[in-house]
Amino acid sequence: MIKLTVPLAMEQFFRILVSSVDTFMLSSFSEQAVAGVGLVGQYVFFIQILFNVVCIGASIVLAQYLGAEKSDDELNYISQASSLMITVISLILTAAVILGIGPLLNCYTLDPEVRNSAYNYFVIFGGYCAVFTAFSLLQSAILRSYGYTRDAMIVTIIANLINVGGNALALYTPLFKGYEVQGVAWASGASMIVSCIILQIMIVRKKDVKFSLKGLFKVPSRVYQMILKIGIPTAGENLSYNVANIMQTAMFSALGTAVMSAHVYTQTIIRFAYALSIAIGGATQIKTGYYVGAKQSDVAYKKLFLYWMFATISSVSLVGVLNIFKTPIISLFTQDEKTVPIVAALMLVSFYIEFGRCMNLIFVGGLKGSGDIKFPVVYGIFSMWAIIVGMGWFLGIYCGLGIVGFWLAVGTEETTRGIAMVLRWRSKRWMKHAIV
Repeated sequence: MIKLTVPLAMEQFFRILVSSVDTFMLSSFSEQAVAGVGLVGQYVFFIQILFNVVCIGASIVLAQYLGAEKSDDELNYISQASSLMITVISLILTAAVILGIGPLLNCYTLDPEVRNSAYNYFVIFGGYCAVFTAFSLLQSAILRSYGYTRDAMIVTIIANLINVGGNALALYTPLFKGYEVQGVAWASGASMIVSCIILQIMIVRKKDVKFSLKGLFKVPSRVYQMILKIGIPTAGENLSYNVANIMQTAMFSALGTAVMSAHVYTQTIIRFAYALSIAIGGATQIKTGYYVGAKQSDVAYKKLFLYWMFATISSVSLVGVLNIFKTPIISLFTQDEKTVPIVAALMLVSFYIEFGRCMNLIFVGGLKGSGDIKFPVVYGIFSMWAIIVGMGWFLGIYCGLGIVGFWLAVGTEETTRGIAMVLRWRSKRWMKHAIV
């Protein structure tokens, strides 16, 4: 578990750093650019969730197949089917982004500079570079399923170095004068392109990883059905969460650029606190799949509570450290007198959010790894829309708490849903949902 978790934590840290570096470096250029890139950043994440329909489905099926010691041909079918599906999805989404970004931004009340920044960043990174983002996610998921989390981490570090270097060229040299946001977007895209190339080289060199495209169009239809049966509802939970947060953003976007910027800055800072919990959740999903495939569900049941305790202690402690040093940390991003106090208040609310989020990351990861998909999705969709959107509007708009009210609603949703997932795990009903 430690061998899986540590590289996963580092990978999550550096994946988060890609978007955080964009925000940090753009903050020295323009508050409007930060607000624009932050706005479409959630749509970039939305697109990645759609890619995860395939990536998560493939990784869960692979984990259980490896635990059950399936044949090389069966393992290769998973990689082939997921590659074909991710190609089709990425091309469709590229067209959707390029054609739909204009009407999408018309739904928001935005300053012209914020709108232009959002448009340019999304078309380039979310549109033109979508296929490379998709394949890097799939390649990493396959490597992690085989236990090669360290390799995925190394590639992510390299991608970040490329991203930082590209951002520096775009923002601090005359090469992209007047096109700084476009330069930042292309830097992020270049990091994904290089990631794809390196990851494929790593996969080819590892003889135990089954990822040959020979006979690509001869994959049995049952393989596609199996991946989608797991992937669609699993990603559906994340998709619903992201759409609910997009609805929240639409509601508080009218509160002004300072509020939007504060929201982006706080998310950027706090993301580092739950990188370890995300890693433990990912490792939990892989390990649970192995245990279930090997007919050792009782072992998985006991282990999950230990993973939860460790994730909660680590994540909440990191939020505490960030709050202790929040004044110098916030000053790295902004010194605007309207934005700073909002960020400080949201960082306090983050204690509440992260406590509940740890339960979700660990126990939902366990449920997904076991093949129990329907309950987390159905409950999650109801909870997200009733609490994140409904309670968010009530606290933020009706009660006048503003952005703090919206964040309190997120914390309430994470906590109540986390409790429901714990109860589901304790019931052991998930044990009957094994794929193999």
